[in-house]
Amino acid sequence: MSPLERRLHVLIDQARYDQLTAEATRTGRSVADIVRSAIDLHFDEDRDQARRAAAARFLLASADSDSEPGETWEEMLAIQEAELDRRLDLA
Repeated sequence: MSPLERRLHVLIDQARYDQLTAEATRTGRSVADIVRSAIDLHFDEDRDQARRAAAARFLLASADSDSEPGETWEEMLAIQEAELDRRLDLA
C-alpha cells in the first residue's frame, strides 16, 4: 500500500459514528483504518468478478432444460419457514 497522502473530511451521523467507534474498540483498530478497509471492500473488482463468476457457474450447473421449474415463491418461503422452525426447536 502506498503511503497515506490525502486527507478526507466526511460528515456522518451519530449512529454511523457509534458503529465505527464500536468496531474500532472491538478490533483494536483505528476508525480511519476501518473506513479505509470499507472503501477497499467496496471497490474490490476481483472479489466482485469472482462472485459473479461463481453465481454464473451455479446457475449453469443447476439449469436443466428437461426439469420442471423450481419452487414457487410461496413454496420457497414455506421451506425457509420450516427450516427456521426446525432450528428453533433444536435450540
